[in-house]
Parts: sequence; structure tokens; C-alpha cells
Amino acid sequence: MLLRPGELSLDQLQAIHAGGHKLMIDPQALPGLRASAAVVHAAATGEAPVYGVNTGFGKLASTRIGEADLDTLQRNLIRSHSVGVGEPLPAPVVRLMLALKAASLARGFSGVRPVVVDTLLAVHDAGLVPWVPAQGSVGASGDLAPLAHMTLALMGEGEFLVDDDGRPVRRAAAEVLQAAGIPPLTLAAKEGLALINGTQTSTALALHALFSFEPVLESALVIGALTVDAARGSDGPFDPRIHALRGQPGQIDVAEVYRRLLAGSGIRASHVDGDDRVQDPYCLRCQPQVVGACLDQLRHAALVLLREANAVTDNPLVFAEDGALVSGGNFHAEPVALAADAMATAIAEVGAIAERRIAMLIDANVSRLPPFLARDAGLNSGFMIAHVTAAALASENKSLAHPASVDSLPTSANQEDHVSMATFAARRLQPMIANVARILGIEWLAAAQGIEFLRPLASSEPLEAAHALLRAGSPAIDVDRYLAPDIEHAGALVADGALGRILHTLPGLPQLWSPA
Repeated sequence: MLLRPGELSLDQLQAIHAGGHKLMIDPQALPGLRASAAVVHAAATGEAPVYGVNTGFGKLASTRIGEADLDTLQRNLIRSHSVGVGEPLPAPVVRLMLALKAASLARGFSGVRPVVVDTLLAVHDAGLVPWVPAQGSVGASGDLAPLAHMTLALMGEGEFLVDDDGRPVRRAAAEVLQAAGIPPLTLAAKEGLALINGTQTSTALALHALFSFEPVLESALVIGALTVDAARGSDGPFDPRIHALRGQPGQIDVAEVYRRLLAGSGIRASHVDGDDRVQDPYCLRCQPQVVGACLDQLRHAALVLLREANAVTDNPLVFAEDGALVSGGNFHAEPVALAADAMATAIAEVGAIAERRIAMLIDANVSRLPPFLARDAGLNSGFMIAHVTAAALASENKSLAHPASVDSLPTSANQEDHVSMATFAARRLQPMIANVARILGIEWLAAAQGIEFLRPLASSEPLEAAHALLRAGSPAIDVDRYLAPDIEHAGALVADGALGRILHTLPGLPQLWSPA
């Protein structure tokens, strides 16, 4: 895959996230790389103090470092900043970190030699995964600790995660690099700083969430439509004229998806006439408004993250055309933090309205289905407590959705006095996505059970396919049984995109994931 620095696409980033690609930087980037490295070399051997080149870091920026110690300065920087804790970041995130850092440095404004970019790509292409603890970055002055652990592995001093009989174990970086035939990276002036300044960890984590949530949101559309039919709801609220009058693009697109999914439903046709209900509850008829708004937030986040993935975010920056090194603050990850917080709200809302649909289905007064979707209710409890699980997960997500970006703890003796918390903002999205997948799994089971009570009527072709997909591994519930395995099975199908594949069989479907 050819990477043109500053021009990476969302499709490329998703492919890198998935793995299996070799990467190459566009050769046209080489002259800029070499020119900026030459500026740094001249500064390192000059008399003027230049931050991070011949001075200390952070609050120690006024400390001048002698020329003989400049390489040691960079090595010590990486060693001292490798202080992360917690579980290791997953391989897809680390793959993105390596690729994003290589592409950013290759833009030629960071002052590193081509060998630095080559080493990042060699490690990626060899399928090596540096051991990077997940916790320890506040999302300002760069994702210092995680990027330092990544760099330490490139230097042959850190660790890699390697497969040992199907489980990841830590191995000394020197032996892993030697086995792969990759020389350890020896840092020159400014190169350590360029490698650990930047937002590549928080950006990679946020992209990881965006790509992980895509199949879950697609599943939410299919399951939400199935619930409409199970509750014998109306397709009137999806009339395109309603949504055109508001003009919100996500809402318009989601309404079209629901119309496509419900078209041809025999269940819908059975109660067009003679139904005394005037309006459905919000959890059914306001799905385009709620999920569409979430989609708009996710599209905006995708745009912000795509810009950030293409950005130069280290410090100081090198402008080779006039030989200048200029200190700034592009390493501050506020754009990523705000995007991740918006994603958290959207993710939580998709789960929240799904939980309400489950509550509606089990309420016989609203759904007109048997109480708790149980045959012989009383003797059987049906989905009574499965709904409680969904409520617990939805509530958990409400707490996790609290914006991380509103918090700031000053660091580095108050030199870094406002930070973004972007890394946690993005990292906390994964448990939220897992919660939504399970909520939707419970709704899918409940909606499928509701459809059973309406037989011999049939839903639309795509919704019957969704019903059959679930039933292949989870039979109808005639009497109470051990339901936790069914929930895990349904949640796993939600997360892995099985329902999305049904969705994509619909001709002319709106492109859901293009950035705004």
C-alpha cells in the first residue's frame, strides 16, 4: 500500500487497522525528509539553543546539552518516558500507531532521517507488535508514554508481543528484531522527541473505535427495523418527506435504510388497516432522528480523525525552506478528545434507544405481545431479566460517556498546564461498544421472539434473513432456558458484521460512513 504523506484516506486507515498489508512511503517524500534532517543537524552543531535538539525537555528546556551528549539525550528521553502501565494496546491500534507516525514524519517537517521512517515501516511489515501499555498518556505534549514504549522496542531496548501457542507473550525487543533481520534504531538529534511527540496513539485508539463501531451501528439499524415489525409498528415515520423537511443528512439516510429494510413486509401489510393505535412510541418512530444524529456525529468524528491522521503533530517543527525550527503545540490532542467524546455520546445513545425498544417489547400493554415475550407467562419469565441486563449495560455506558475532555491535570511542574485527556477519551470507547453490541444482541433475541408470535405472517426479505441468521444458532424460546449463551452468541454476531452483510445486499444503500 502506497502511503502519500498528508493524503491518507479513511479506507487506507481501515485496511491498515485490519492488517495484512505491506506499506511504502511515496518516494517523493524523501527530499523533504532529507532537507529537514539537514536543518536539525545544523542546529545540533550550532551555538543557538533549540528545544529538544540541544536542550532538555519540558521544564528542563533551559538546560543546555553539549554536542557530545545529543544522541544520549534522545536515548534517555525514550527510556525515561517509557512509564506506561496497564494492559497492552491491541495489535490493530499499534499497527495504526506505526503507520501514522511514519506518515507524519515523512511529511518532512520533523527533522528525522529516512532511516527512522524505514524502521517504523519495517517493524509494521514484519507483523511485529511493540508492547505498549495502554495507560499513562494525558493527551498533551504528545502521547508520550505509549509512543515511548513503541520507540523503545524499535531501539531494541523494549519489548514486543509475540504469539506463543495462540496467546501473546512479551519478548525482549533485541532478540525479536534480530530474528526479523531489522537493525535496532539508533537515534540522532531530535529523533526521539519527534517519535514521542504527537497524537498517534489517541488517534489510533479513536480510529479503532470508529472501525469497531461500524458493524455495530449497521446491526442496530437491522435490529431496530426487526423490532418495528415485531411490535407491529408503522413505517409512516420513515416517510422521506418528513426527513427532507428537517434536512439533517444522517436522519435522512437512516430513514431510507429503515424504509428499505421494511419494504415488502407481510407483517406491516397485515395491520395497515384496522389498527386503532395512532402513534408508535418514540423508540420506534424516532429512530431516524436519534440514530441519524448519532451517525452525523460519527461522520464528523471520522473527518476530524482523518485530518489528524494526516497531520504533523510533533514539536518543534522544521521548515527547511528557511532553515527554521519553530516551537508550537500541535501535540495537544484536543481535536481528538472532543471527537472521541462526541463518539462516546453517540455510542451510548445507540445503546440507550435499543434498551428502550427491549423495554417496549416486553411490556404487553405497549407491544401487544405476551408479557415478557414468554409463552405461559408466570410459569415462564421470558425476557424479564434479560432486559435488566440491557438496562445495566446502558446505565454503565451513561457513566462512561461523561466527557473526558473537560478534565485537565497540569503536569511537568505546570509547564504543561492544560491537557486534553484524549487517550483515555478514545480508549474508553471499546468497553462502551462491547456493551452496545450485547444490548443489541438482547434486542435481536427479543425481536425475533416477537416475530414468532406473529407467525405465519412474515417480515420483509432482509429482516427474515436477519431472523434466520439468529435462529441458526439460537432457537426460539418455548420455555425458560439458560439464556446467557444466546446473548453472547447474538452479541458476537452484532460485533462481527454479520447483520451488516445483510444490510449491504440492499441496492442503492446510502453510504453511511463517508466523513461529513
